[in-house]
Amino acid sequence: MLAWFTLTDDAPAGEANRILAALVQRLQERGLDLAGAVQHNRDRGADCACDMDLLVIGDEDQPIRISQSLGAESSGCRLDSGALELAAGRVSARLQGAQLVIVPKFGKQEAIGRGFRSVIATAMENEQPVLLHVPRQQRRAFDAFCGGLAEELSPDRLDHWCMANVAVQVS
Repeated sequence: MLAWFTLTDDAPAGEANRILAALVQRLQERGLDLAGAVQHNRDRGADCACDMDLLVIGDEDQPIRISQSLGAESSGCRLDSGALELAAGRVSARLQGAQLVIVPKFGKQEAIGRGFRSVIATAMENEQPVLLHVPRQQRRAFDAFCGGLAEELSPDRLDHWCMANVAVQVS
């Protein structure tokens, strides 16, 4: 049970993160046992790139900064891949017993076999439903990873899919 969503090109920056964070809050209010992480970007002003933090579900009081400040003139990748791996490890340690797994996205790191890729695979092996965002740029890599086993959802169907798949898992 793997589902994903993407957004239109005109969606505001960070919209997928906001959608997943709000979803996690609603599901937690319903009493679901979740594993995963959500990304929170902190604006640093017009001349600075945002800070990117991952909040591991159940461990939100210890955000993991996954971005590096490279300076105003830099053009390199700001992702701290070691911090992303740390976050994935924390999520992996919380998989047991979770009714649903939420992953921020299938990004470049997942496309090359790193990041949350092993978390997704482990959850699928454990028959835990997994929901994530797939940016358009990573669609081919995601399709190759999941081999057609994933269901595409519109953002307005995420709650329904989560509740339906948790109900299937519980019964």
